[in-house]
Amino acid sequence: MARLAHQLAILSPLVTADAIDASLFPDLVRRYQIFATPALVINDHEPIFGFLGEADLVQRVLNIAGPRPFEEA
Repeated sequence: MARLAHQLAILSPLVTADAIDASLFPDLVRRYQIFATPALVINDHEPIFGFLGEADLVQRVLNIAGPRPFEEA
């Protein structure tokens, strides 16, 4: 799942992604109540546990991010 998140970040300047080792960041584990891996947190929402396919991950990101007005480059 981290690989997919990083691919999204490469494709869009609106997306950033970080992958962490939960054993090295216990404060984040407590903050997001991570009890299993893989886990994904988008914009400080509740964690999503388990593997997501590409379409599911994109849909979750879009649902959480909400609609954005069209911006010209």
